[in-house]
Amino acid sequence: MDEKHHGVAQPPSVPISEEARDASSLEKGDAAVPANINPQMFVVQDEKETAPVEGNTSDSSSPQTLLGNETYPEGGREAWTVVFGSFCGLFASLGIMNMIAIFQTYTAAHQLSDYSEGTIGWIFSVYTFLAFGCGIYIGPIFDKYGPRWLILPGGIGIIISMMLMSICTQYWHFLLVFGILNGVCTSLLFTPCFTTVGHFFKERRGTATGLASTGGGVGGVIFPLMLNQLFPRLGWGWSVRILGFICLFLVVICNLLVHRRLPPAQNASPHPDFRIFRDRAFLLTTAGVFLLEFALFIPLAYISSYALAAGFPPSFSFTILTILNAASILGRCLPGLLADVIGPFNSNIISVFITVVACLGVWLPAGHTLPGIIIFAILFGFATGNNISITPVCVSRLCHISNYGRYYATCYTVVSIACLIGIPIGGAVLSACGGDYWGLILLTGLVEVLSLIAFIAAKVVSVGWKPWVKF
Repeated sequence: MDEKHHGVAQPPSVPISEEARDASSLEKGDAAVPANINPQMFVVQDEKETAPVEGNTSDSSSPQTLLGNETYPEGGREAWTVVFGSFCGLFASLGIMNMIAIFQTYTAAHQLSDYSEGTIGWIFSVYTFLAFGCGIYIGPIFDKYGPRWLILPGGIGIIISMMLMSICTQYWHFLLVFGILNGVCTSLLFTPCFTTVGHFFKERRGTATGLASTGGGVGGVIFPLMLNQLFPRLGWGWSVRILGFICLFLVVICNLLVHRRLPPAQNASPHPDFRIFRDRAFLLTTAGVFLLEFALFIPLAYISSYALAAGFPPSFSFTILTILNAASILGRCLPGLLADVIGPFNSNIISVFITVVACLGVWLPAGHTLPGIIIFAILFGFATGNNISITPVCVSRLCHISNYGRYYATCYTVVSIACLIGIPIGGAVLSACGGDYWGLILLTGLVEVLSLIAFIAAKVVSVGWKPWVKF
């Protein structure tokens, strides 16, 4: 039509590039990052999603701005009640995960005394593998349907698992009830507890996620202290049942308070998509988390038995795990605050470096002494508290929030393999060293070094060699 007939000049038609079409499809919920797009275009280095990427001169019409048009409450009653509900859910789920050393030490001395440490360790390896591995479907389901129908069966399953575990006597009982049932239900519960918090916070996401994740640390402190008092008085059965009743109270609160804010991702699929590993930063981040979790569960599983082997009293084997988990509470809060200032990747790199120092600089040379093992527990607990609170925030910086559940779950599905093999490999190294723990400690420290390298590489791929840039 002739422009003069209307008196208004029509803008010329501009062809749409392949990059623009791909970016638009990503905004609509496609989790895969096309191969012809630089993943850095979708990484936010500043606290505001609409801020330009450092070194990127693209204008306001860039895909990054299109991906950053969400608004976040950053607080308020609704947001903080969701954080509290997540705290309760993580108290029940990760609180149990943080005390697996107590279960392993007790069953090795009682119900499973005829089995080796490495064989018993497979029960807890299967548990951690399923707790993280089931997320491959749970994350996409969360993106499509929300948290409610994940949290409800997860909470019920954990309670049933605790009640059945109280009457377990055989190896296969523990493997089915705790390793498989509790592992699957833990994944159903804790995955949406983390990802829902991201719907309400952007600038304060590190702080909010850190506060929610302290639930696991608090559970890791209270549960061992409680069982240390209950086991001598009530025995295994009623001690574990009381633990189950506490979890019942916590998961009811979680189910009532945790809900989603954002609508389902457009075109979201409940199926996983491994094409997102074409993003090199995400691939390296996943590798870093994989190595981090591999090293994390070795001390969590063996610190109590190490204390006994080092000649400390049996009661101290409970106490040292409590000290480690108490330190992790601060490690979940403070790195979250720090991450909001310097960026989650920088906070994570600092924390992983501290774990290297704790393992190779304290535990290896001085863990057999009382000051040495306490200092190690404090340093390692503080630094690894960061694993739960900040690594999800790192993942969220590499994707649009509508795809957060998928990215988080895909990452931790790969990480679950580390959880499966870490404890048995630690037990095999322990046996190969004739029951001496130096090999197990050295393994833990060296794996932490590799994790540190992977996180540094992920940052370099995203922002270049800029040590002081916020990311």
